[in-house]
Order: sequence, then C-alpha cells, then structure tokens
Amino acid sequence: MNDEVDDDARLAALRSYRVLDEPRPAVLDDLTRLAATMFDTPMAAISLIDRDRQWFAGRVGLADAQTPLDVSFCAQVIPARRPLIVPDATAHPLFSGYRNVLDAPSIRFYAGAPVIDEDGHVLGAMCVIDDVPRQVSDRQVEALSTFAGQAATQLAAIRNRMRLADLGDHLARAAQREDDLVATITHELRTPVTSIQGYLELLSENEELAAYRKLIEPIQRNGQRLVTMVDHILSGTRPADAPLPAPVGPVDLNTVVAAALTGCRALVAQRAAPVDVRPGPPIVVRADLARLAHAIEQVVRNALLFTPADRPVTVRVTAEPRPTVEITDHGVGIPDDELAYVFDRFYRGRHAREQAIPGVGLGLTIARAAIAAHLGELTLTSGPAGTTARVTLPAVA
Repeated sequence: MNDEVDDDARLAALRSYRVLDEPRPAVLDDLTRLAATMFDTPMAAISLIDRDRQWFAGRVGLADAQTPLDVSFCAQVIPARRPLIVPDATAHPLFSGYRNVLDAPSIRFYAGAPVIDEDGHVLGAMCVIDDVPRQVSDRQVEALSTFAGQAATQLAAIRNRMRLADLGDHLARAAQREDDLVATITHELRTPVTSIQGYLELLSENEELAAYRKLIEPIQRNGQRLVTMVDHILSGTRPADAPLPAPVGPVDLNTVVAAALTGCRALVAQRAAPVDVRPGPPIVVRADLARLAHAIEQVVRNALLFTPADRPVTVRVTAEPRPTVEITDHGVGIPDDELAYVFDRFYRGRHAREQAIPGVGLGLTIARAAIAAHLGELTLTSGPAGTTARVTLPAVA
C-alpha cells in the first residue's frame, strides 16, 4: 500500500470532515453532476481515499457508494498531487488489468484532479469517467482542477458548519437540517430513479431488444425530467430559516458561464440561430461553482425558451465596472404589468401560459436567491424587442 495513501495525518484530516459512510452532501452531488455535464461524460465522482477503500462523497453514473482501492484510479492521484489523465485504460500498463476496466462499468477514459484541503492534505480526487477512449485539452484539465478546488472548499464549509452545529449555532443547525432533508429525498427518490435509468440504459443497448427502444427512450427521458423537477422544487422552496451558503472559493466567471451553458445544450441544439457567447478576460469571483452556474443557467434557459428559434441570444462576460454576465434575447419580452412579479415563487406570466412553456415558475426565484447569496444582483429590463438580464457580482480584491 502506498505510504501517502496510508499516511496517518492525511487519514485523520479526511475523517475530520465526517462525510465517510454518511448520506452524500447535496452540494457535492451537484458538483459531480455539473462536471459530468460539462465534460460530457456518463460518470463523475468526488472520491475520498480511505485506508483501504475509496468513498464517493458525490457521484453520478456510478452504482456503488464505495469500491476497494485495488480498482481505484483516484488513489494514484494521492502521491502524484497533480491531475491524472488516462485517455484509454485498456492501453495503460497499470489500469488495463483493473476489474472495472475489464468488466462493468468498462472504464476507458479517466481524468482526475487532486482534492487538496487548506492544510495541504490530498483527500482524494475529482474525476470524470467515460466508457469510450477520449482526449482532453489543457483548458479542460484546468477546469477539472477548478472543480477539485471547489470540492475541497465545499468539504471545508461542511465541516465548519457541523462544528458550529455541535456548538449550538442556530444558523448552522438550520443549514444542517436542510442538508439532511435534501440528502434524505435524494436517497429515497433520486437514487432509485437513477438506478432505474441505469437499467433502462442497459436494456436500450441490448440488440435483442431493439424493437422496444421506442418504448424505453420516453421512460428514460421522463425519469430524468422527474429528477430535474425534484431538484428544481427543492432549490426553490428552501425552509424559511435555512441560510443561503456563502461563496466558497475563487473561480473564473468564464468557467461558470461555460458550465451554465452546458446545461442548456439540448435547447441550443433545437435552435436555428446560434447562441452568441462572448467570453471576457479571466475574471476571478468567489463562488459556489455549481450553485452560481445553475443560477445563470436558469436565466439563459428563460432567454432560450421565450425567444423564437430563428432569433439570436447573446451571452456576454465583462469585468468592468464589476464582474457581469449579460444575457440579451430578442424574444417576446415581459409585459410591464408582470415585471414586478417575475421573481415570485411559482409565478408564470401570460406568455408562459399561452405558449405552454415548460416549467413551474421557480427558475428566476432560484437564480435571484443564489446570486444574492454571492452578494450579487440579478436585474431584468424588458420591452417589445426582448429582454436583457444582468448578473453583477463583487470583484475579488
């Protein structure tokens, strides 16, 4: 066993986070889902390396909560303390004989970046995994390292909140109750639905069942729709005494916007007019990457849904006078008498109802709350020619 993996100080630090053998924190599941979406991989995980196992503190596309170290790619990240990229595991001298390469889930591509805490301990790795060989660019490796840094700061925030809760802090206890609620709902609803979708995927790949694919695909699509709606409602109906989490770490605003746009790929693909994305120079903000990306995704999604497919939508990132994301559409606009209500929970305007736009009226509510938690502001201006939404955030000193 590698000395770095078995180091007592590192293991003591790992256990101080109190996430091993516990329900997965929702924020870490959110981060892994975002990573899988952004890298377009079926699997992603935040893998914490214990003495003789790896525990998935966040995961998507992986059936097991933990696996032994003898099949752990992430364990190899610990001594190296740098990203590990495996384009094709079947051609790798070490990994080609691993059980999870030879058998399910048939790992081919692996990319992992170390999750390093503030004391310098490598807790594990943030990884994205595919069952087909792939290559990644230097920019993608840099983005994966950003995700790993976010995982480390989220773990630190979880640990600090639990310590405060132990001391009787009211806000920490309220936040912990919300985490427990989300974890319970995730376990009782999202997990079985995800398992069902996994089995449906296996059925859809079975050539003997090709005649039934037209029946299987709608079940898969609606299962994902159910999971998305549950997540959406949970985000938009927070308990009244649950505090919004503070921004957790530095991230390039362009990376946040890129992550947000990946969540809208299906809508973008249906459009005749492309989305005009205008990135800015590197602009560092303090953010919860998954939460801020989800907020911006809600705003972009609204622009796409309310803009005819042949009209443009522009997403622009600027640094002056403050870090800003500006989303401009040429859609139906928001009537003057509705503009004051669009941030209210479950509010659906006339155009949404008449055009049967999908949604439950929580997107902008979620977006504004998340942006406010980042000490920023979401504003809307609208007219007959379309709508402009501006997300402004504090600059990092």
